[in-house]
Amino acid sequence: MSSTYASNPIVIKSFYNALLESLQKHDDVDKMKMFRIYRDVRFSKDKTPYKTHFGGSFGRTKPRLRGGYYLHIAPGDSFIATGFWEPNKEDLFRIRKELELDATEFRKIITAKKFKSVWGELVGNEVKTAPKGFSKEHADIDLIRKKQFIFTKKFSDAEVTSPDFLNEVMIAFKAIRPYFDYMSEVLTTDLNGVSLLD
Repeated sequence: MSSTYASNPIVIKSFYNALLESLQKHDDVDKMKMFRIYRDVRFSKDKTPYKTHFGGSFGRTKPRLRGGYYLHIAPGDSFIATGFWEPNKEDLFRIRKELELDATEFRKIITAKKFKSVWGELVGNEVKTAPKGFSKEHADIDLIRKKQFIFTKKFSDAEVTSPDFLNEVMIAFKAIRPYFDYMSEVLTTDLNGVSLLD
């Protein structure tokens, strides 16, 4: 993606479409959503009409697959993100119950050397102590208290405008799959491992 065209909406949309095609070669992604560049200025003192970034999400095919991909492009603030931004209350409770029961496999996935070299640490909003019905003394309360389960990876302007950017994004997105596979299994089964999809 040439630096000359990095802020061109047409070229940006073409890049997002290319990313969608690449994702669909290794994952079951059923939709892409590019967010509007127009700002809602009705209740803002800043009446600037346009956003200063491009953003787009890529959804995996539900209900069998869970998780999603996001690409954010802005001067000095470009990044990709994956995971669970706003899980509904049923999904959030199911994830917490799984972690309460046994977080061993979850931790093994997110602390694997190769995984961490790409994605770093798990991030996301969390409650201050413990969710209702969970003990604040639980050994895995650091995970259970989370309301979001997200990983992010930043890119410099030089990386975003390099010809290899799409490939670098895809390397990172492929690396998240063990996490997505685990979470998809959790969210499509009950605590006894019985499928909820039958």
